[in-house]
Amino acid sequence: MKLLTLNCHSWQEDNQLDKLTLLAEKISNEEYDVIALQEVSQHKDSAFIYENVREDNYAFLLKKELERIGKKHYEFIWDLSHIGYSVFEEGVALLTRHPVNEWFSFFISKSEDQNFWKTRKVVGARISYKGENVTFYSCHLGWWDDKEEPFQFQVDTLLANVKSEQAFYLMGDFNNDASIKGEGYDYLLSKGLYDLYNQAEEKDHGITVEGKIDGWSQNTQNLRLDLILSNVSIQPRCSKTVFNGREQPMVSDHFGVEVKI
Repeated sequence: MKLLTLNCHSWQEDNQLDKLTLLAEKISNEEYDVIALQEVSQHKDSAFIYENVREDNYAFLLKKELERIGKKHYEFIWDLSHIGYSVFEEGVALLTRHPVNEWFSFFISKSEDQNFWKTRKVVGARISYKGENVTFYSCHLGWWDDKEEPFQFQVDTLLANVKSEQAFYLMGDFNNDASIKGEGYDYLLSKGLYDLYNQAEEKDHGITVEGKIDGWSQNTQNLRLDLILSNVSIQPRCSKTVFNGREQPMVSDHFGVEVKI
């Protein structure tokens, strides 16, 4: 199984469509089983294609690009979390090349006001993989010390809603640096979750953010914010960053995380 998570910072990037094409090419080459995306946006005035998906939805355009290069078997789910940058409907998405048996969407923030930029929603999908049901969630959480939207509340709400009777994977931008003790990362692990980066046979530095980005405007450190967590203890073959400006060009202000199980 191959997994990828990426905060794609969509429609905030220079040369955005070129970067979307690079992402599609990587997905095509690797044949990822599940891709979790965060900051998946669409302009609030664009035309609707179906349900709540508009014609410039980043995940929709990514699927179209995959189809153009011959990968017609990927499906995606997306839902709106909040309005960002005044004009964008921002949400989270999952793409998978396996049949989706069931999908989910739920708020994890105290706020359910989608005009409030700290409102958070998670999407999930249950797929059949080699005869077993496995569930994946695309997550974009807030910050540890946020008084309006406490990180602990969001984690507790997330775990209260996941389908814990089966194997599940939480993939995304958790906005808490894994190197800081006694805060959000440790809180996640205290809930019985396993970090696949720690479990992997082979791994790189794991850093997914370097320097200042949106939401971390004072940052001067290298951070590991983007994670793939599970409720089952497994040993992936490898965990590494992609789109880090070294092996591949950057396509976002975050690097992606790739795990091969």
